[in-house]
Formats: sequence, structure tokens, C-alpha cells
Amino acid sequence: MRQLRIVFVIENLSFPRDPRVRQEALTLSQQGCRVSVVCPAGKALDSTRFEVIDEIRVYRYWQPWSARGVFGYFLEYGWAMACSFALLTWIWVREGFDVVHAANPPDLLCLVAFPFILIGKKFVYDQHDLCPELLSFRFSTATVLRKLCFLMEWLSYKLATLVIVTNQSAYDIALARGARTGRLYIVRNGPDLEVLVETTAKPSLKNGGQYLAVYAGTIGPQDGVDRLIMAAHYIIHQRGRSDVRFALLGDGDCLEQLRNMARELKIESFIDFCGWVSSSTLKTYLLTADLCLSPEPASEYNQRSSFIKLTEYMCYGKVTVCSDLLESRRTLGDAGIFVDTDYPALFGNAILEILNAPERCDDIGRLAVERFRTSFHWGLSRKVLIEAYENAFCAVPLSSSMLPATVHRNQNSATH
Repeated sequence: MRQLRIVFVIENLSFPRDPRVRQEALTLSQQGCRVSVVCPAGKALDSTRFEVIDEIRVYRYWQPWSARGVFGYFLEYGWAMACSFALLTWIWVREGFDVVHAANPPDLLCLVAFPFILIGKKFVYDQHDLCPELLSFRFSTATVLRKLCFLMEWLSYKLATLVIVTNQSAYDIALARGARTGRLYIVRNGPDLEVLVETTAKPSLKNGGQYLAVYAGTIGPQDGVDRLIMAAHYIIHQRGRSDVRFALLGDGDCLEQLRNMARELKIESFIDFCGWVSSSTLKTYLLTADLCLSPEPASEYNQRSSFIKLTEYMCYGKVTVCSDLLESRRTLGDAGIFVDTDYPALFGNAILEILNAPERCDDIGRLAVERFRTSFHWGLSRKVLIEAYENAFCAVPLSSSMLPATVHRNQNSATH
């Protein structure tokens, strides 16, 4: 029976930096599918225009634009859509494919896939983010753009043979907005127990402090890292604690703004802005950390989002001090310390309270590992993804017996 040929299309991260697409692509490749990826090139890492990673063919395009305001998004997305369509056409002519697997944002990717749908190719809509809610958070007055987002989301649901979402909130929204029952699956985010990189804690990462608090993820307006900076200022200058260090692992639109903020508040010596790091470096930081942080504001978008960093924190047995959000509670359960991050003093006090209670910290850490291993590791999501593909494309069986021996490259890590 003919091998299923799949092309992943992503826009907001390069491959293999996007951890969800990396795991999905590798899973399907291991199941005997021929997998390609179309994505932007990274600035420092993942900059090669063509590369084969674990038998996955990666096609990258140069992205000169980075979204700043509404006009910036038009430039970035317009260029990305043109390049993605050109590379899809190139792959179709040279190799052929059966499925376009589009991972939002943006939902405009359905337009890139549409010409190929017309000639019989299948479309998978992998909804990482709720774009209408995200746009409303970033541009609250952009009513026309919000309506366009709803239209593109609805069109993606209708064109898709298969819709994949990340949590129960997104599942409920997808059903309400036009996705069809029987074509909709929840594939959660989470690290893979089988490919965790072996390493050890590194006390020198604390830079002379007694405690290390880690944030790992994107640094955009919706991520609330400014609240973390304000909490750090409260801890250092108002509570007089010079024994706590902070490490921010990630990058995004707000990074330089937050660097400047830390300098103005005179706390830059207590915060390391590390940028994107490799998976082994991420693990070293998480093993070294005394606690982890998730300071997202309580927006409609964040209430319904599942953040990959939470499962990464749980994986390494760390207490998470985080915003009191619906899906964060569903993920962390009793392994989280939930606070209103709109108030830096509350966030800062919660951090100090758990640092001052090491036995409680250890108990919650053990709960976190147990919860991760029973409910949130990628092995569970892998089974759902395979089942979803088998049901959607039943003519092509995906069997675990087809699993090839694969050597995993040390990849870059990114969290949402």
C-alpha cells in the first residue's frame, strides 16, 4: 500500500525549534509516513535552507519581517504565505504529497493549502492557538481583523479532513465554531519520556545565589513576563532578598523591552536573559531550578491555552508558581501555586513562601512528576495522533511495527 506523504507547514517558529511539530512529525515518520516540513529559517540556529533531520526533509525560507503592529503582521504573514506556497509547489512537483498539515498561527495557512485541496490533497488543521482570542489581546480595537480571524478559523475547520487541538477548552470552542465531531481530536503537548536528554544539575547557573527561579517560553505581550520582572523587583528591593536569581529561557517581541525594564529597576544582575536554548541546556536549568514560573495575565486567550512549559516543569519535578488560569489548573492540579499575577507583591510572596518551605516544595515536586507521568507525557499524545491519522486516512495503516530505529539529534526547545 502506498506510503502516506505529509507536508507540515508552520510559520511562527523554525523546525525543529517548534517542539509540538517536532514531536508530531517524528511520530508520523516513525510510523512509516514520508514527512517534510516547510518553515521559516532561524536567525542563528536552524538557518540552513534545506536539511534532513531524522529522515524528515526540512525546507526553510528566509523571513526578513518580524511583526510589529498590524502593518508588521501583514508584511510577515504575506511574505510567509507566498514562500510557503512556493515551497509546497516545489515539493508537489518534485516529490508529490498527500496531506498538508498546517500548524497555526496564523489561520491564513488554510489559504496556502486551498489550491492543493482543489486537486484532491487532504488538509489537517493543527490548532496550536486560538487566533481570534490572541488577536483581541494584542489589538483590542482591531474589530475588522478579529472578524477576519474568525472567518479564517471557520474556513480552516470546514476545509480540514482532520482537526487537532491541544486541550478541552479548544475542543469545546472548535465544536461551537464549526468543527465536525468525528474529525476533531485532542493531542496534548508534553515532553517525550523516551527522548529526554540525560544531564545533571549545574549549581553555577545560580550565579552565586542560593535559589534559582526559571521561566522557559516565548516572551511576547500575552506571556506576562513583565509581571515576573516586577515580582523580581519586589523580592529584591522591597523584601530585601538578594539570594534569589531568575533565568528567562526564550525570546520574543518583548525581550529588549524587558531587558531595559530590568536595567531601569536595577535588578539586571539578578536576571539572566538566556534566549532560546538547546533541550539539554533547558533540562540542566530545570534540574537546577528551585521553582519555575508561569506569569501569564488572565486574558480570555490565556484562560483557554495550555502552555508547553508547564508540562516541562512537571516532567522535572518542579513546583510552578503561576497565574490562576482555567487550563493551567487543569494541567498542574495540585502541582501548582496559583496567584493573581496582576499584583507583583502576591506573585513575589508566593515565590518566597515556597522557597522558604523546602519540604513542601519537595512534596509538590513529587506530585508534579507523578501527574506528568500518568497524564501528560508525549507517549499518551502520540497514541491519539496515530489514531486520528488512521481514522482520517484509513486507507493507509500506521502500525507501531513499522517503527524504525532512529537517532535523535539534540534539538532546540521552545515552549507556548
